[in-house]
Amino acid sequence: MIPACRRVLIPAVLKVCLMRSVWLVLICLSPLFFPGVLCFSELFFIKEPHDVTVMRKDPVILDCQAHGEAPIAVKWLKNGVKVAESDRVYLLSNGSLFISEVESRRGDKSDEGFYQCLAQNKYGAILSQKARLTIAGMLTLISPFTIQPTSIVVTEGSVARFTCKITAIPPPIITWELNRVTLPLATERFTVLPSGVLQIHGVEEKDAGNYRCVATNIASRRRSTEATLTVTPAPHPKLPQKPRIIAGPHNITVSLHQSAILECMATGNPRPIISWSRADHKSIDVFNTKVLGSGNLMISDVKPQHAGVYICRATTPGTRNYTIAVANITVQAPPSFVEWPESLTRPRAGTARFVCQAEGVPTPHITWLKNGERIHSNGRIKMYNSKLVINQIIPEDDAIYQCQAENDLGSVLSMARLIVVMSEDRPSAPRNIRADTVSSSAILLAWERPLYNSDKVIAYSIHYMKAEGMNNEEYQVVIGNDTTRYIIDDLEPASNYTFYIVAYMPMGASRMSDHVIQHTLEDVPLRAPELSLTSRSPTDIKLSWQLLPPKLSRGRISAYRLAYRTSTDTSVTQLELSGEHSQHLLVGLQPDTIYLIRIAAATKVGWGEQSAWTSHRTPKASNNKVPLAPELQLEPLNCTTIVVHWQPSPGNAAGVQGYRLYYHEESQPESPPIQLHAKDNHYTIGGLGTYVPLHSFFSVRDRLVPPPPPPHHLYAQTNSSSAVYLHWGRPAFSSGQAVNYTIRCNPVGLQNASLVLYLQTGEQSLMVQDLEPNTRYEFAIRLHVDQLSSPWSPVVYQSTLPEAPTQPPSAVKVTLIEDDTALVSWKLPDEANVAVTRYTILYASRKAWVAGEWQILQREGEKQNFSSLHHQLEINMSSHSSIYVHSCHLAIIIPAYLQRAGCYRIS
Repeated sequence: MIPACRRVLIPAVLKVCLMRSVWLVLICLSPLFFPGVLCFSELFFIKEPHDVTVMRKDPVILDCQAHGEAPIAVKWLKNGVKVAESDRVYLLSNGSLFISEVESRRGDKSDEGFYQCLAQNKYGAILSQKARLTIAGMLTLISPFTIQPTSIVVTEGSVARFTCKITAIPPPIITWELNRVTLPLATERFTVLPSGVLQIHGVEEKDAGNYRCVATNIASRRRSTEATLTVTPAPHPKLPQKPRIIAGPHNITVSLHQSAILECMATGNPRPIISWSRADHKSIDVFNTKVLGSGNLMISDVKPQHAGVYICRATTPGTRNYTIAVANITVQAPPSFVEWPESLTRPRAGTARFVCQAEGVPTPHITWLKNGERIHSNGRIKMYNSKLVINQIIPEDDAIYQCQAENDLGSVLSMARLIVVMSEDRPSAPRNIRADTVSSSAILLAWERPLYNSDKVIAYSIHYMKAEGMNNEEYQVVIGNDTTRYIIDDLEPASNYTFYIVAYMPMGASRMSDHVIQHTLEDVPLRAPELSLTSRSPTDIKLSWQLLPPKLSRGRISAYRLAYRTSTDTSVTQLELSGEHSQHLLVGLQPDTIYLIRIAAATKVGWGEQSAWTSHRTPKASNNKVPLAPELQLEPLNCTTIVVHWQPSPGNAAGVQGYRLYYHEESQPESPPIQLHAKDNHYTIGGLGTYVPLHSFFSVRDRLVPPPPPPHHLYAQTNSSSAVYLHWGRPAFSSGQAVNYTIRCNPVGLQNASLVLYLQTGEQSLMVQDLEPNTRYEFAIRLHVDQLSSPWSPVVYQSTLPEAPTQPPSAVKVTLIEDDTALVSWKLPDEANVAVTRYTILYASRKAWVAGEWQILQREGEKQNFSSLHHQLEINMSSHSSIYVHSCHLAIIIPAYLQRAGCYRIS
């Protein structure tokens, strides 16, 4: 944005500045040539704080200098909280923060943390980037060393390796001592890696002794414990040994511009040769890479292109005997902007859109700030990924906005100004807003025209959103100026909504009208609750259900209607319960009988649809000398303790001689029973995990096993275009008997019930096959044990993959761009509804092609051309110069799932 131009001393120069935008830029770049004119941005930082590491008790200055129209107020934040000034911590005249003696005490007393300065003037406020203040030191809880060198015994002529690792800020320099005499950092046989590793090649008898590492930084120096190197004589003659890597590279993560070190140390007879390559066949960057010692790879000034898998190969000279070790380098990068928000001028009631995109590794998180404070979504202000959208702009939106991109490596900010234009000729706001409920989904709005300039109104916009809850979406309807009444008819039942209206004219918009809140009527429930069925005895069934969420209940549930019958009976028994119930016990039923049960819910408007029939088999009748299971209640005392209360079941014919209490955490083995006396009626269980679901049951001698609950944690994963893999968990409190499962499978929205697929298995997983490609299916499962069946589990949904393309890519073309680079282009396979996710490109020189040795590249789908076919191609062409002179220099296959496309010649 070109800075504004302000009058200071010379009006004539100001006139030129306004007339010629090109001169305006010159003035901003060279203010000394035009001392009478000052051009400026509203507010910006000249200096911002940066990460700093200091010693305890040392002074430190965190820079912050802001420029803009005076007066400018500056304050500092530490970890988001305002810094309190004191004799030790105070603000300098230029806005920087001075700490005379850095403190490292624990908690709030420590000066360590993230600092930001906030600058503010009449236009708004801006926040600086975050700067981390770290106090140097070595962590000494017990020992700062996390790895100490250990004693070893090696054979003369072989290799030896010591390692140490220490936690320190800043990272220390590691040196080594032999018998408390400092070793040189690097010699022909000794290699010291910055990571804290000492390598000794061709060990000699004089190398024996005591080794220790010394870690030094600005804060301190620490010495490790000593480790002894014992050297034994080598056998005569030396026997040949295959190469063996004794210390291979490890996966590492490095930040941009740091150094990466991959260790590779090998032994063997004769001494192996160590070489490096990349798994993706790219050449290793020779300009930023060097070898430390006899085979360690060091990459300095790491860049994104250095990321990848590196292969260390140890080879016996003159042979094909080798061994390899691999490691991956992940390159992290701090955030950087690829798109910045631009300053905007918008009229009142208009819409402003700011866009901000950043890249980095890990992916940066975007936060939006207004005058230095974080923005939260509401009805008018929304954040969509990298966009900030402000609807129905009001004067208070005139401010400075900042986009903050942040990841583990740092943060960057970019700012933009929103200027709200106020038209003096705009209409006044609509008056006397009224809202009347029409139905469960419609509200009628009526209003009076603006008091001023109503004749210039060309349209009205009606804005509405839910009155309760956070981050509700605001909706807008625009209507003509020929009416002052409108029905909003897409609302949710039994909900409160807030409304306001804005009048528009060609030159601008009015203020918002007064807000009005109105509620919609209730409606019948959208569906019935889901039932869960269990039995405590052969003659009862306990029904329980969850309360419907507001979107489904569409009002307050006033009643439930239960219907049940046996599977062989046509007559149905119905009963109604009040809306406060969430369970009911059916008694006086027949033992060992299948019952069908369903439920419906009602609001005061009426009844919703009934649920589908759910089946349940009552247990078999047992000996009347065995008491029925007690009635159980659980009372939580705190987050780890539960009191279990019980009382004998009504109608017990047998005398109770005692109780056994069983309990276990879900998905865990059942604990041994707790023996209790017949007179007991409660028991306290402590030491439980927080919020652990508890399933308990009681038994007196032979206890009744209730029918099992449905399987839980049903998981579906697409395997192919015609198969879906299912896995589920067996209920933790089902009996130890063998069980089997029924799986129900059908496409979503299926109308023909005869096409529903039922499968049987005794395992806890199943591959469902012969499905239609690119189709969304629903799956449910039930458990069967001892002639008892559980209810169906909750439904899960999964889609099959599209079918593989049957045609190869078309219009394949290969063009030689340079001696070592070819451009390959193609079109999508010529068939309808194909979804190509990946292309595989195979290429080879003539010699390699005849031998069937292809180079392979992978590219994501929908990318129809690229010019990256130079992997190893330059070497092939330079070493076999006749290849591209004669036929078939480059053979290309571009298949969608490996369909042959052809051989293409380049001359």
